[in-house]
Amino acid sequence: MLDDDIKQQLAAYLERVKEPFEMVASLDDGESSQELRELLQEVVNARADMITLRTDGADARKPSFTLARPGSGTQLRFAAIPGGHEFTSLILALLWTGGHPPKVEADTLEQIKNLDADLDFEVYMSLSCHNCPDVVQALSLMSIYNPRIKTTIIDGGLYQSEIEAREIMGVPTVFLNGQFFANGRMSVEEILQKVDTGAAKRDAAKLSAKAPFEVLIVGGGPAGAAAAIYAARKGIRTGVVAERFGGQVNDTMEIANYPGVPETNGPAYAAQLEAHVRNYEVDIMNTQRVAELVPAAQPGGLITVKLDNGGTLHSRTVILATGARWRNVNVPGEQEYKTKGVAYCPHCDGPLFKGKDVAVIGGGNSGVEAAIDLAGVVKHVTVLEFLPEMKADAVLVKKLKSLANVTIHTNAQTTEITGEGGKVNGLKFKHRADGSDASVELEGVFVQIGLVPNTEFVKDVLARSKFGEIEVDARGATNVPGVFAAGDCTTVPYKQIVVAAGAGSTAALSAFDYLIRTPAPQAAEAAAAESVAA
Repeated sequence: MLDDDIKQQLAAYLERVKEPFEMVASLDDGESSQELRELLQEVVNARADMITLRTDGADARKPSFTLARPGSGTQLRFAAIPGGHEFTSLILALLWTGGHPPKVEADTLEQIKNLDADLDFEVYMSLSCHNCPDVVQALSLMSIYNPRIKTTIIDGGLYQSEIEAREIMGVPTVFLNGQFFANGRMSVEEILQKVDTGAAKRDAAKLSAKAPFEVLIVGGGPAGAAAAIYAARKGIRTGVVAERFGGQVNDTMEIANYPGVPETNGPAYAAQLEAHVRNYEVDIMNTQRVAELVPAAQPGGLITVKLDNGGTLHSRTVILATGARWRNVNVPGEQEYKTKGVAYCPHCDGPLFKGKDVAVIGGGNSGVEAAIDLAGVVKHVTVLEFLPEMKADAVLVKKLKSLANVTIHTNAQTTEITGEGGKVNGLKFKHRADGSDASVELEGVFVQIGLVPNTEFVKDVLARSKFGEIEVDARGATNVPGVFAAGDCTTVPYKQIVVAAGAGSTAALSAFDYLIRTPAPQAAEAAAAESVAA
């Protein structure tokens, strides 16, 4: 099943297994069971002295398998044949089960071990979803390190009947103790915040006790990471507070235009960003949302950053690198049917619509790329573009028009996403040329119409454009002394990773220049007193 190169890599990874464990497979006579049997046997062949395989499992989901050290009480099951993006999840689960330590903060691991509740997670994923591995790996880790936590990882393509019965139309989707828990990408820290009711209060107290920073960066995307690196290299006290490191880059499938990096993907690049920042003495505060920015009482004084959990941070300068999020089409039915047919990530959710009719709203590069990808999976794609002409690059439009199962409507305004029985069943739109109404029956709608800057929390503090972007000058400075901004949340015209990284570097250098030219109020008073005494 695996080629020779993959087998060699697998064997090299499994050399890190320190403790013996077994895999117990539940199989039937089907082709998928045979495929899983072959995969598991190759795992055993790579480390037969530590890993054993039984095929007498009696789980109702066939094929599936569990991983467990004898006497550990681990309850981790894969109802999947972990390939594609999930092959890495399988390798990590094997290593962790075999005693290899995970790369997570010690406090996070201790929090997992101390969870005092019986938690039964079921996570539905697809093998082509680049958002799913984070959730799969987080829940795998939790079940391996806490015997009261059970995790079952289910491939929606393999268990289509469960997807339909639970009306799942977006992955990753997680159920906890039989009830819907969450949808979308989540880190282990985010999951812990949801299940550990005392976590927010403890985090707030811990954050509020931190000493003031000289540079505090809000946001962990390319702009925030570049700012952190440049600030830390100046030897000044630097912190990063972010909801998730990498930001929207985590949701980008392919990156092929960053100079010096011919090709990578979003999650891999986001991991590299964080690893690079961690090479320096930077205080990274993940899974934290900023609620309010309070300017300093006087230049050089402390700026206050208030967090959603009630905590507060202080810094002499602040760099806002909060990025942007997907823009909603804002028509009836969009919010009602979100994750019930309305989706924003074709790579993640496309396989759930195999053989079905879908629409893509948006004719820019992201919309056309989404339509091309979906055309290879679904039955038919309808593309709607508001303007008279498609906005995407000509080469992409040419490719799209060559596909037989694609219909394009330009000069078309989406007016409603319709549904029945809790699921999308159609889309209504208006031909702008003559005002006539039209509709199309379908089961999925992918919204790809651009971005909205994440700047609502500073709307009464900083000058913003009519689009909500923070207004900055050539040095990244805002209208408030000591506050700088960079990246997609600003008026910088091109929303590109390389542009954001450059802007983050500029903002950090500007913040450093501000610090050396603007003494703190106490320092200024002391200098004045010395001058008088002299």
